Amino acid sequence: MSDDVEEAGEDKPFVVERAKTGRAKCKKCKCTIEKDELRIGKLVVSFFSDGKLMPAWHHVACLMEVFAKQRATTKRIDDPEKDVKGWEQLSDEDKQLILDKLEELETSSPGKGAKKRAAPREIAGESSKKATGKNSDQKTRKTAEKAKEKPKEEADDKDGGGRSKVPSKDDLFREFRRVCSNVANVDAYTDKTAIIRKMFTQGSQSDGFKGDIVLWCKLLLPGAVKRIYNLQSKQLIKLFARLLLQDEDSMLEHLEQGDIAETISVFFENSVAVSPCAKSVLTIQDVDLFLEELSYLTKEEEQIQHFRSVIDKCTANDLKMIVRLIKHDLRINAGPKHILEGVHEDAYKAFQMSRDLETVIRRFLPDLMEKPTASGSPASSCNKVAISLMTPILPMLAEACTSVEMAMHKCPNGMLSEIKYDGERVQVHKRGNEFRYFSRSLKPVMPHKVNLFKDYIGRAFPDGDDLILDSEVLMIDSETGQPLPFGTLGIHKKAEFKNANVCLFVFDCLYYNGEILINKSMSQRRRILRDRMTEIPNRIMLSEVYEVHDSRDLAKMIVKVLKHGLEGLVLKDINSKYEPGKRHWLKVKKDYLCGGAMADSADLVVLGAWYGTGNKGGMLSIFLMGCYDEERDKWLTVTKVHTGHSDAALAELQNELDMVKIGKDTEKLPSWLLANKPMVPDFVARDPKKQPVWEVTGAEFTNQGVHTADGISIRFPRVTRVRSDKNWSTATTLNELRELFRKKPESVDFSLLLGASEDVTDVKDILIKKPLDSLETSPEKTTTSWFDDEPSTSFAARKCKIKEEPPDVPEEYKGQKKDNHDDSFDSISDERSERKRLKLERGIKKETQDPLVVKKKKKKKDKKDKEVEEESDLAVRKAEKPEDRYVNQPAGGTDVEESFAGETSVLNSAAEDGRSHVVVLKNVRASLAPGFVGSGGTNARKLLRTLGATIVTRKKRFDSTHVIHACTEIPSTYLEDFTDFPKTVKHVSVSWLEEAIARSAKQDEISHAVELAGDYCECPCTHR
Repeated sequence: MSDDVEEAGEDKPFVVERAKTGRAKCKKCKCTIEKDELRIGKLVVSFFSDGKLMPAWHHVACLMEVFAKQRATTKRIDDPEKDVKGWEQLSDEDKQLILDKLEELETSSPGKGAKKRAAPREIAGESSKKATGKNSDQKTRKTAEKAKEKPKEEADDKDGGGRSKVPSKDDLFREFRRVCSNVANVDAYTDKTAIIRKMFTQGSQSDGFKGDIVLWCKLLLPGAVKRIYNLQSKQLIKLFARLLLQDEDSMLEHLEQGDIAETISVFFENSVAVSPCAKSVLTIQDVDLFLEELSYLTKEEEQIQHFRSVIDKCTANDLKMIVRLIKHDLRINAGPKHILEGVHEDAYKAFQMSRDLETVIRRFLPDLMEKPTASGSPASSCNKVAISLMTPILPMLAEACTSVEMAMHKCPNGMLSEIKYDGERVQVHKRGNEFRYFSRSLKPVMPHKVNLFKDYIGRAFPDGDDLILDSEVLMIDSETGQPLPFGTLGIHKKAEFKNANVCLFVFDCLYYNGEILINKSMSQRRRILRDRMTEIPNRIMLSEVYEVHDSRDLAKMIVKVLKHGLEGLVLKDINSKYEPGKRHWLKVKKDYLCGGAMADSADLVVLGAWYGTGNKGGMLSIFLMGCYDEERDKWLTVTKVHTGHSDAALAELQNELDMVKIGKDTEKLPSWLLANKPMVPDFVARDPKKQPVWEVTGAEFTNQGVHTADGISIRFPRVTRVRSDKNWSTATTLNELRELFRKKPESVDFSLLLGASEDVTDVKDILIKKPLDSLETSPEKTTTSWFDDEPSTSFAARKCKIKEEPPDVPEEYKGQKKDNHDDSFDSISDERSERKRLKLERGIKKETQDPLVVKKKKKKKDKKDKEVEEESDLAVRKAEKPEDRYVNQPAGGTDVEESFAGETSVLNSAAEDGRSHVVVLKNVRASLAPGFVGSGGTNARKLLRTLGATIVTRKKRFDSTHVIHACTEIPSTYLEDFTDFPKTVKHVSVSWLEEAIARSAKQDEISHAVELAGDYCECPCTHR
């Protein structure tokens, strides 16, 4: 149309057409104008060519909004036939739609609408007469009249529950697809929610939403609706190969690109047997009914006939979206938070409390919210956010704790240290004699794991008629009381252990006899459990918990737990509430501590690979790692790994790895490789002796029997280093792997955590059913302080002392929390760790000193410490072997001012390892916020350069995508002085950079977002 536009640019200032490609975006709402959607362009001067005009495309409704807000003298559409190029090519229905919008504009905004336009019927009639004559004119008038009457009929038919008897235009399936496309095309959380909110308030025609919000949300969140179709990707290929008369092997080959919906859509368009519709005619009600019936069909012939009933009404895009609904993945990168906050700001909070999607949405429907209560005032939305018995609640989660210091900062009031049981999370609901059990993913738990508990829970809670418990279920040795390894709960594994039974370890109570407890403190909830629960040995047990206030006590407890072979600890602030879905607890595991130096790892060879899925479809992104058996001259499988590589590194591996495609065919498996059927990959190495060696690190070595290296595998594996200094002959062999597995509890170097001065050889074992009696208690701790409403006197005094501000803290940061990720034990130098501990003690003492004296002492002390640290770093680097340097070694310090103390070794290690630039923040443009003290700002810039980010200067802060802060909480008044920052900028603490260095991958901003004490920006910061 570009030539036509240039020729007619001076005569007609507007142009109209149906979108040809679906790539253009509306200049008003910034949303994509979908293919075949009606659009109007206002001709403007092109920036790319002198004097030529180009259309600035708008949705019809969006252009009317522009007209309503612009000045009266600005050009509008007065007469469509004279002002709009392409008007003659439009259908009568499209013309009438535009005319109606112009008439609405004139009615709502007098003087701003069309002035010279004739009556709608006259124009419609004249254009029709020119095309088809008098009979067509009468037909067009009738169509226009019906089009006007239809919305009234739909409004009359609408009931109070949100469903329409006659589907409106807002319920067309093509509108659903359009919204999904728009949501997928934006990245920011706020943008996704804004698109949903706009649809649910304005509708597709900007005249108010007239559709079914409940059904929209059910389709936008297919994973939240418990429909099971039992149709995996290969089964869908088999069905559609028969339905479309296409070659099944060709479809399977195309499926290797990773998107089953795209594969079916492509072959649907090329099918001779069935042709796609030219225009979508489906409604979301049609699709919902189709999916509901499909969920009850299990026979292949019935499924084919059912698909045949809908495929005649589908476009290729319709069928693609239906397949994605079946697979429970719309590929829009949006979850319940994005969608439900588009319904109401409190809807997601209610969904976290009650996972009944339909019930939650109906609580917040606009028509119901406006109805007054019995008292005459509208019902408060706070009353709608509540726990519902027998409906699963989103569980509270824990984030990884990388050091003892991080735990002390996160739990300043003291913490409950709880044994981390290596079982399965279970949420127990009891109402009278009725029981329900939900897993961590809120699905029903398999009966064989929990069916015996109903005989014991009533005895354990004699007065508990209605309750909700958070717990862990695992197998326990009935003679020793010790837990059995993870995975023993399986129905087949369970039979192998004769002297063991399933035990429920209860660690939290959310609801008791009609009272909701989630807003009570952790200590109060624990006291309720202690007072109301009667333990039944080896059946219903109270989790093992200890109160900790001292960092040395916590370090000793971690060592004891790990030496006993347990998974780790869960740490909970004694004053914390139960927040569903939030990661405000801490989990301590050995692979999180000391930069992963205490984790189990092995140097393994890449033996094969699988195709990835989703965005990694068509790429080798999952790798089969193995070791060499010298006795049998065979290669054996150890683990599958799919994390640890950046996108850039993954792209390079596609050409570097020499692989042969076998397509999971066991008959094509080479003789040198021994692999069980589940571990047969898509590709195998052409020559394993020429393959790279990678260091694979995980939580622990396990034995699940799936792999051929004596069943030994690595739990939660990730690639931590490419061992370019090793080849197949120096990689870990089977005999070495056996030895690592045998010595796994004793092989951990606990001196990294406790320091060389501590004796860890006499640490006593602990029993699950007995407390840690050998733990040395701190002076502030009393054994029952967390059962009391008020803290002990010593603890209260300590709390007041901590709250005093150091005299040299900048004014704008007073009263704020310290950085959560500042501290970690230095695993390289014991001398440095001791120096940091002494420095922290001096920092506490100086709070009561004179500020001037403190300032002079600090300057002299900092200079001396810097000299000592440089000497220590030099000695450490000389002593280190090149292969022992980690790119992902964590940075650490003792307080906010020293949060980059360990970064020098990180950057030096990276440079000496040949990877001085990780380049995982390539598209990040970052500014440093004020507040960095000493060398903090310089070190932050080093981290940004190492990660490949662009550092934005002060004059160009308006172009920032991220702002890096030294603290994790900042007041809103602090940001008001920097209004030149974009509202959409992401405010993160410096821990975001440290974690990216540690893991060699970009981290989620939300988990490192600063907490704003006010309402300032539109970013994913946590506000309060």
